[in-house]
Amino acid sequence: MSNSGERAIARLDRALQEVELLIGRRDAERAQAERMASEVQSLGVDRARLAESLDRATGKIERLEHVNREVSRRLVTAMETIRRVLQARDEGL
Repeated sequence: MSNSGERAIARLDRALQEVELLIGRRDAERAQAERMASEVQSLGVDRARLAESLDRATGKIERLEHVNREVSRRLVTAMETIRRVLQARDEGL
């Protein structure tokens, strides 16, 4: 085989190696993209779950705040009633 033929075969061999390398990179990038898409989907599911949990917690906080205000109101009413009863008793003595 002539030198030009050998050089052509060598160039072809290098070109094929480059193509194989590029295919390998493309496959790796595709696999990485698939992993990232899966992770994004998983994060979306986590986000939805956390949002639901936050909504439940917010609702519970609102209910507890309402109950707290009601208990405080009742305590004030009870203390005022006790104060009036004690005052009436002291005035009656």
